[in-house]
Amino acid sequence: MKITLAIEELAMLMLGIFVFSRLDFAWWWFLVLFFTPDFGMLGYIFNNKTGAFIYNLFHHKGLALLIWFLGFYLQSEVFQLIGVILFSHAAFDRILGYGLKYEKGFKFTHLGEIGN
Repeated sequence: MKITLAIEELAMLMLGIFVFSRLDFAWWWFLVLFFTPDFGMLGYIFNNKTGAFIYNLFHHKGLALLIWFLGFYLQSEVFQLIGVILFSHAAFDRILGYGLKYEKGFKFTHLGEIGN
């Protein structure tokens, strides 16, 4: 099942790359911004509850799609860029087994415990 989920997430990452290619930004923007959602980990400086909330906010594909559609509706490529980066990064993280976090701690995700 893990392989099936990884293939599905790879398809979503490829979709994100395709959508980015339709925007009027140089490719280096994708590379530079790709890991910015990981700044959500800084919430763990405060505590596990805050860390999980902020991390999940930056890695929620539904929110990413909402931001992208808002950009599409408003004809704002900046919002579309933010949405596609969040979506693509979340798919990449899930390929690696990093899911949305539980308040129990960083290594406890909806995909299972990291490192097991």
